[in-house]
Amino acid sequence: MKVLERLKTRAAAHPARIVMSEGHDARIVAAALEATSLGLASIVLVGPQDQIKAEISAQGGQLSGALSIEDPEGSALTKVVADAYFDLRKSKGMTPVKAEAKALDPLIFSAMMVRLGLTDGTVGGAVATTSDTVRAALQVIGKAPDAELVSSFFLMVLPDDHPSGRDVMVFSDAGLVIDPDADALAVIAGQSADSLAALLGLAPKVAMLSFATKGSARHERVTKVTTAARLLKERRPELESDGELQFDAAFVPSVGASKAPGSDVAGHANVMIFPDLDAGNIGYKIAQRIGGCTAIGPILQGLNKPANDLSRGCTADDVVNMIAVTALQAAQKARV
Repeated sequence: MKVLERLKTRAAAHPARIVMSEGHDARIVAAALEATSLGLASIVLVGPQDQIKAEISAQGGQLSGALSIEDPEGSALTKVVADAYFDLRKSKGMTPVKAEAKALDPLIFSAMMVRLGLTDGTVGGAVATTSDTVRAALQVIGKAPDAELVSSFFLMVLPDDHPSGRDVMVFSDAGLVIDPDADALAVIAGQSADSLAALLGLAPKVAMLSFATKGSARHERVTKVTTAARLLKERRPELESDGELQFDAAFVPSVGASKAPGSDVAGHANVMIFPDLDAGNIGYKIAQRIGGCTAIGPILQGLNKPANDLSRGCTADDVVNMIAVTALQAAQKARV
């Protein structure tokens, strides 16, 4: 897919240091070998050293300057991580003994490597649950000072030669914020627009999605979306955005022209903002499983430094794509 190749090309131009918290997993090892061979990033695999070395060897790879291992059970960094974690969480009741135990957790160890500037970003979730992966990122890396909240999105890559002529969209929030109010929805929309521009250099066209289009139905859930659309216009007037729009009005030019005449976004949206997590999560899975889209995510936005989650059903190719995304987010952070 051309979008994925473009993503990798952009990442290779800004190679980053990415730490993988599940370094023992065969998919992670395969992705690390591929990512380093493509020059997307240098990779640190966290986990049992002997097990990781055996998996690398089994896949015909070898350690190098671009591929290394950190085993929390014996790493020289473990005490550094424990001390830093204690200092970070002592106001929450953390003790030195508990911090030493936490430092052995690969998710905490990896997130702390990012916090301490030893790596530029982290990727996990191939084995761990989303809640554990995101919790570690929030506790250790934390929200960016200028971010109002942390949200997520999926980069939806459409099949080649899709009838719509479209090749990529952002679906948000489809992985994290359960029931955002109008204010949060506007924030998520702005973050998602910025993410599309940063990752692929595309001009975002933001659709605030609903079951109604331009007053076709009255309900408090519609009102939430129209309020969010108004707030987004007020806060980010430079963004092309519109709402409330039904998905077909946002995606299909002829439907958009019929249901929302005069809208610059209707029929051409590439950033789809769902009203809640139910709609977003169901929507991305339908697009993935029935529509044949490649779904990359959930990609977190609003963190102080990049940390991203994987599906436990991910393939090695999915992991390579997420490494590329994380590298690009790191490059964006470095420019800010």
